[in-house]
Amino acid sequence: MISVLIPVYNYNISELASAVHKQLILSEIPFEILCYDDCSNNLKFQEYNNRIKTLSHCEYHILPKNIGRSAIRNKLAQNAKYDWCLFLDADVIPKSSDFISSYIESISEKSQIIYGGILYQEKRVDTSRILRWIYGNKREALSTQQRNKNTYLSFLTLNFLIHKSVFDTVRFNEAIPNLRHEDTLFSYNLKQANIRIEHIENPVYHLGLDDSETFLKKSLDSVEAIDLFITQDLLPANYTKITRVYNSIKNYGISKFLSVIYTKYENTFRKNLLGKNPSLKIFDLYRLTYYCFINSKK
Repeated sequence: MISVLIPVYNYNISELASAVHKQLILSEIPFEILCYDDCSNNLKFQEYNNRIKTLSHCEYHILPKNIGRSAIRNKLAQNAKYDWCLFLDADVIPKSSDFISSYIESISEKSQIIYGGILYQEKRVDTSRILRWIYGNKREALSTQQRNKNTYLSFLTLNFLIHKSVFDTVRFNEAIPNLRHEDTLFSYNLKQANIRIEHIENPVYHLGLDDSETFLKKSLDSVEAIDLFITQDLLPANYTKITRVYNSIKNYGISKFLSVIYTKYENTFRKNLLGKNPSLKIFDLYRLTYYCFINSKK
């Protein structure tokens, strides 16, 4: 009935695979767990993950070369043998012991995609990872009611159940660079295809928090990815908040001013964002000014 699909890259998934496997056994439904390693460059993690092969109906396969986040998800879905595919990122763990049964009980005849949500630990993390923790808690760890206000943009691809037939209509775009925001593009393509996303309370904890320096770099990569998608007509300019703001100000000279702000105050922004009490308002301004900056060079 369910194929659990876990893309892996330099991460120990033994705890995740074991926890999900235990729940699947108790559910007494047909299942498989497919774990595809995208050619991790750390052999230690491959050694850890090889142990999950001892679990029944569980496969751990190391790809001969790195193919990227979009392609590996498509490959997992293509090779899944059951109608329902549960995608889980490697660095998550289910919150509850009825995680699998909650998904099963949520399936109806009309179901196409079901998204369970995400949580972050309540205890404040150390300073080196505090920016990612604050952002996750404020912007990603949303209730079902909050997510339903923007059904598609609040959908993240780290914990969702999808009918395999949906992939006949919408797949992850493998032509894009392996930057960020492949989930944003996927959600837009789902919207265009009128694929319905159901939001339920069945979260996982996101464990793999990047340090603030890495998260900032990925955030700028994400800005570049959004700009590329719009340039290539893969996304409309009004789909994301940052591009809506940019388009509302670009004809008034404000975008050029913000571009200058980026060049003058980048280090000031970074000092706050890499510190003990980073501000999400400054984080938003940092990303917006960077978006203005890269567009000013066109």
